[in-house]
Amino acid sequence: MTLNLLLNRKSIRAFEKRPIEANVRAKILEATLRAPTAGNMMLYSILDITDQSIKEKLVKTCDNQPFIARAPMVWIFLADYQRWYDYFIHSGVDEICAEREIKMRKPEEGDLFLACSDTLIAAQNAVIAAESFGLGSCYIGDIMENYEIHKELFNLPSYVFPIGMLVFGYPTQQQKDRQMTSRFDEKFIVFKNEYQRLGGDDFNEMFAEREKSLPQGKAMRGITNYGQHMFLRKFDSKFSREMSRSVREMVKAWVG
Repeated sequence: MTLNLLLNRKSIRAFEKRPIEANVRAKILEATLRAPTAGNMMLYSILDITDQSIKEKLVKTCDNQPFIARAPMVWIFLADYQRWYDYFIHSGVDEICAEREIKMRKPEEGDLFLACSDTLIAAQNAVIAAESFGLGSCYIGDIMENYEIHKELFNLPSYVFPIGMLVFGYPTQQQKDRQMTSRFDEKFIVFKNEYQRLGGDDFNEMFAEREKSLPQGKAMRGITNYGQHMFLRKFDSKFSREMSRSVREMVKAWVG
């Protein structure tokens, strides 16, 4: 059953006008909070967005995606070391550090990465739990954009960062029937014992099917292959540049 959920899951961006039952929401949350976590620290917090006006704002701040506002359940997953740092202060860690003549350490880059890992593991638990109840979901990575706006909107302190957002709902029939996207063959992803860089022949084989999906006509504007298409559409896009700028500012606040 679980394997079927994993193999058949796909992102859902259109939902029935049907609320998510309270008991279903509670079970998804229960499963989320049982996710594996570093040192049992649970280095994350979750914002349950129930205010429709905030959902409307997220549509705009997360790269203009209207389906966010139509999702019956929106959770923002926060990498959170603020809670533990505040607890350390509350516990008198600064005093014992002074006694031992050592400097009290603040959260650094490694702590951020660990908190992000904790957070996304919990998010994936939520995804699979939701699938088990017939709910669809979609990850919104764009929550990493517009850091300053989201920081103010959600009252985020320095050691808290919105690393991911999930929208949930019962999928429409069209979404249920929509064909699943393909994945790369495992030989391009899974290596034995050491990393293997791919070459030209590898890339030609790896992307052969995706080359067939390229748009045609004027939309291409001189683009001749999938690599060029994805560089311009994703990697070098306006939203991608904003995401990098936003994360850079967040890291400055975290390690500042």
